[in-house]
Amino acid sequence: MYPNLGKKRKPAIHRGEAGAFISKRSNSARSRTHHAQQPAPQGKAASLGARDGSSSAYDGAAPDRRSAEIKAAAERVRASEAQYKLGCCQLNGDGVPQDHAKAAELFTKAAEQGHADAQYELGQCFFYGEGVAQDYVKAAKWYTKAAEQGHAAAQYELGFCIYNGEGVAQDHATAAEWWGKAAEQGHAQAQYELGICFHYGRGVMAQDHAKKAELFTKAAEQGHAEAQFELGYCFYRGEGVAHDHAEAAKWWGKAAEQGHAGAQCNFGQCFSHGWGVAQDHARAMVWYSKASEQEHVGAQCNIGYCFDHGEGLAQNHATAAEWYTKAAEQGHAWAQYMLGICFRLGEGVAQNDATAAKWWGKAAEQGDAWAQYEFGCCFFNGRGVAQDHARAVDLCTKAAEQGNEDAQYDLGSCFHRGEGVAQDYAKAAEWYTKAAEQGGVEAQYELGCCFRHGRGVEQDHAKAAAWWDKVCDGWSVTFPSYV
Repeated sequence: MYPNLGKKRKPAIHRGEAGAFISKRSNSARSRTHHAQQPAPQGKAASLGARDGSSSAYDGAAPDRRSAEIKAAAERVRASEAQYKLGCCQLNGDGVPQDHAKAAELFTKAAEQGHADAQYELGQCFFYGEGVAQDYVKAAKWYTKAAEQGHAAAQYELGFCIYNGEGVAQDHATAAEWWGKAAEQGHAQAQYELGICFHYGRGVMAQDHAKKAELFTKAAEQGHAEAQFELGYCFYRGEGVAHDHAEAAKWWGKAAEQGHAGAQCNFGQCFSHGWGVAQDHARAMVWYSKASEQEHVGAQCNIGYCFDHGEGLAQNHATAAEWYTKAAEQGHAWAQYMLGICFRLGEGVAQNDATAAKWWGKAAEQGDAWAQYEFGCCFFNGRGVAQDHARAVDLCTKAAEQGNEDAQYDLGSCFHRGEGVAQDYAKAAEWYTKAAEQGGVEAQYELGCCFRHGRGVEQDHAKAAAWWDKVCDGWSVTFPSYV
């Protein structure tokens, strides 16, 4: 095997750390200062003042009696509204001493009279255990009562309970339905969550990237930072929208300004690569630093890369290794790979093949293709680990199957020479072809030899010449003597 040591890959765009595309409850509504929907009077009181000629239990009642009942109903409505508002004051300590138990008591009184906002707030009290014992079942019960009256926030919260099976049976489809109702009313968090459903195809008919992007856009335009971050990713990947780095940078920038760590990291990468913005390594470092201050592990790794290559600051391999270590110890696969390179080359740390192999092994276990390849090279050459050609081939195969060109070429070489596997020219040619089609000149040369001599493929001098011609268009390379 011929390891490409020194290939310190550019950091990959991060889809988000610890929580991206995981339904999360927003607790932003915990300060209740009459932010509620203020619905029209509910239930019986609403029907008493109807003038549409519809039948009513009060048809034929004496005018004085009807007037008295309407007045009494109106007083009940005013009373429930007052109870709700006073409950908000008690909850927040607004004009009165803060008292969660009193707030819950007032919300209960209003909720039992059908006040939707109070029902929602009472659900919140039970969900978070504010003023009452925490009880998900009761929380879901009160969310349901408010949701059925069209209360958007309650519809969102009920969807959350159903999605996670908190207080009710778990049911992604029903959760999506409630989020859909809230989303139609412009509830940003519900729009975001429903977008997640369409991303994964959970609770909806099928995965739909276009619908996902549409929902993220609606939430993002309301300033929803997580939706702005995900919408940036849609444009970066071309998921449901046209691929557009400028739009990706725009939305990541908006989320970054709101302090979204993942967006700050990705916005930094836009400046590092010149994606949708003018390349500016110094500005990239600024955004990486902001994300790192929030302990964003990807940003920490990217800072290491900046020090490693002198991008936006003075090159310093020792400092680079420190940042890689910080991220690697948190389980970041790419940082583990890069730290392995540092130990293999002795850059910023004392050269140590065993330690290099250790870090590559950790990253390989997480499925990092480059780490699998380098770890395989360690076993092939007995560098930092006991030599084991079979283990080397296994690791190389894992990397090759992920499209790693160097692994594909080396795996072809193993089958060509029968190292770690039974000699098999057909499989050798198959792997050489995969690497050659990615532009690997060594593989193109070897594949040309296969066609020239009919090894593993039907002999074809024209195809041999065609592959060698590609090599001539590439760069000069020293080829193994065994061919």
